[in-house]
Amino acid sequence: MTDVVALGELLIDFACQSVNAGGYPTLIAQPGGAPGNFLAALQAYGCSTAMIGKVGKDTFGYLLTKTLREKGISTWGIVEDPTVFTTLAFVTLDETGNREFSFARKPGADTCLTETEVDYQLIEDARVFHFGSLSLTNEPARTATQKAVAFAKEKGKLVSFDPNLRKPLWDNMETAKEQIEWGLHQSDIVKISDEEIEFLWGLSPEAGAQKLLKEYGVSLVYATLGPKGCHFANANGCGEVQSPSGIHVVDTTGAGDIFGGSAMSQFLRTGKAPAELTVEEMRVITRFACCAASLSTQTRGGINSVVPEQTVREIL
Repeated sequence: MTDVVALGELLIDFACQSVNAGGYPTLIAQPGGAPGNFLAALQAYGCSTAMIGKVGKDTFGYLLTKTLREKGISTWGIVEDPTVFTTLAFVTLDETGNREFSFARKPGADTCLTETEVDYQLIEDARVFHFGSLSLTNEPARTATQKAVAFAKEKGKLVSFDPNLRKPLWDNMETAKEQIEWGLHQSDIVKISDEEIEFLWGLSPEAGAQKLLKEYGVSLVYATLGPKGCHFANANGCGEVQSPSGIHVVDTTGAGDIFGGSAMSQFLRTGKAPAELTVEEMRVITRFACCAASLSTQTRGGINSVVPEQTVREIL
């Protein structure tokens, strides 16, 4: 049985290395996409994983599937489509390493996954099904995602969701809120940022986490606080963990996804249901995830920035 299967986007992140005399950026390509980053962390920290999605039948699509295989992630669920291009994301960074995105996705291959192309056997053979909101922005991927989630719930799988809000990809913010709310209502485990909680409800991270537990049926919440760390909560209690200090941030791309995958890897080791975790168990999980995510920001990119577990343990 596979530990975690994720559905969603694989893409190329183009990050600015320098700017020429005319003001144009010199870009470096990195493999990315939130579900891919999430699975890379899980795979690095001892879990078995598989990816469901679509790439173009082009050089970038080939490179992405090759990278996943090299990381140990199963690519049986990835479809190659010769009629569309692999999605591209262009990332610019400010002086603190925080990102702004623009996308070549009109359409991108990831949005073109259909419900008939989803490998439902991969979902049936997994312990956890994970998805994000980027596969909900456009059809036919939205319907494919909804069908996959329904199948996972029917089969009694744990469902994990990361809103991963990227405003430029939505036609309007009302649709974004509607689709993210739908995703939250489906989920047992949610990783959500303080900015996403503010966007949805105008609440603090602590209040947002309680709202998810009491009104949405979520069992375990990680409300990330950027460089400050993470607030965690389930029915047994809540707490907060700070990120390690002294980290030289180069690029925050993928850090939230790596947090989510790292937390999931440690959660699965407990053998418990998410609602059964004690506050101390959640604290240990969150400390590991905060550290792994922070260390990933010292290098560029998402999938390739996951550090070895021993490095995380040494910091802890």
